[in-house]
Amino acid sequence: MRRQRKVKILATLGPASNNEDMIEQLARAGADVFRINMSHASHDVLNETMANIRAVEHKVKRPIGVLVDLQGPKLRVGAFADGSVQLASGDIITFDQENTPGSKERVELPHPEIFEAIKPNHTLLLDDGKIELVARSCTAKAIECEVVHGGKLSDRKGVSLPNTLLGVGALTDKDRADLVAGLDAGADWVALSFVQRPEDIIDVRKTVQGRAGVLAKIEKPQAIERLEEIIKLSDAIMIARGDLGVEMPLETVPGLQKRMIRMARQQGKPVVVATQMLESMITAPVPTRAEVSDVATAVFEGADAVMLSAESAAGDYPVEAVTTMNKVAVAVENDNLYQGIIRRQEITPDATAADAISAATRQVAETLDLAAIVCYTSSGSTGIRVSRERPEKPIIALSPKDSTVRRLSLIWGLHCVRTEDAVNLDDVVDRACSIAYREGFARPGDRVAITAGVPLGTPGATNMLRIAFVGQDGMGSS
Repeated sequence: MRRQRKVKILATLGPASNNEDMIEQLARAGADVFRINMSHASHDVLNETMANIRAVEHKVKRPIGVLVDLQGPKLRVGAFADGSVQLASGDIITFDQENTPGSKERVELPHPEIFEAIKPNHTLLLDDGKIELVARSCTAKAIECEVVHGGKLSDRKGVSLPNTLLGVGALTDKDRADLVAGLDAGADWVALSFVQRPEDIIDVRKTVQGRAGVLAKIEKPQAIERLEEIIKLSDAIMIARGDLGVEMPLETVPGLQKRMIRMARQQGKPVVVATQMLESMITAPVPTRAEVSDVATAVFEGADAVMLSAESAAGDYPVEAVTTMNKVAVAVENDNLYQGIIRRQEITPDATAADAISAATRQVAETLDLAAIVCYTSSGSTGIRVSRERPEKPIIALSPKDSTVRRLSLIWGLHCVRTEDAVNLDDVVDRACSIAYREGFARPGDRVAITAGVPLGTPGATNMLRIAFVGQDGMGSS
């Protein structure tokens, strides 16, 4: 189960794929982390899926990460008397809070927070941006809107508000219940949808208490305005291009993707690129050339992971989708241009011992043509720091904690192995060399770079770099 690529694959599970047999096929095809979307999963489904993933993890003998994705505040219009209405440009429609069937003139909008925050000339986008309205007059009870781009509007379609900062947080009551259920089930990551402000992340952290990594989904213009603060407070970010492309001009999304990847990497935070990466593979066994290019762009940019949504959750070809994404990533990383592009994105290390050691380790490993970098990491922070350097050489992350190796399975370039803590420096070297040998990264006579913290077992205290030879028995010598 050693991957031939450094970028990771995050695959969403759903009706087409959440049984144990299919999860195993997806893991063997290349999925490193599985996403459980709480928009569609009950707590029973969550627990059952988690049990299936852990059973597969035992079979394939590799740590598998699990991301529980919270639904977030879904804003929807009410129902219509005839199920739908046809809106034309120039029409006037009013939103109110009366729980009665709607018509072409008015419809319920059961979200008081919108009435409190919206202002005249703010835009409302309905049904994934297919219908555009502009608010003309706003009171505490009614929002009168003019139709800019019309179309058919049916019951309970979604509402997006690109200009409006809502006064509510990103966690609904359902999200809070789902968050607790996800943590109790052993989620390695929790994803927060529709983040608007840094305070949304702080709110989630109060509940998570370090039990999982907190990933912020960037899909609203308000989050872009405070992006640096949000990234600092998050453990990782996801570029959720679907909703982002609804609420912002489509042509700005590629540039934003590049900007977000670079900002996240500068701060040493993992970044996932998501939405419609191989969309046509929901119904076709092969992707479009444009989709292949889209995946390749994310890999060239140095993203930590690329994600499949409906392709693996509800599509006709989930295994083929993962296999295709794996092939594209392997091909890109073997391209002659790849390493040069990655190197030109070099990140300035922070003024800490751990960052300095990580930067030095990359340089030593490449200058001396070492077989691998082996890093001991208790909390996972050292593994993330080494990954941030994007070294050419393989990285093996060793930790005594199941939770750490599972969480690190999302991080670029890390081959994660759970092992007991080393008892002394000789054991540090022997254990690193024997695992590098056993996992197929080093042969007898090769050298590896080893990073660890002294005294041993102290989280966040990486201050040692050793170079060791792999002996004939797989043991090491300095």
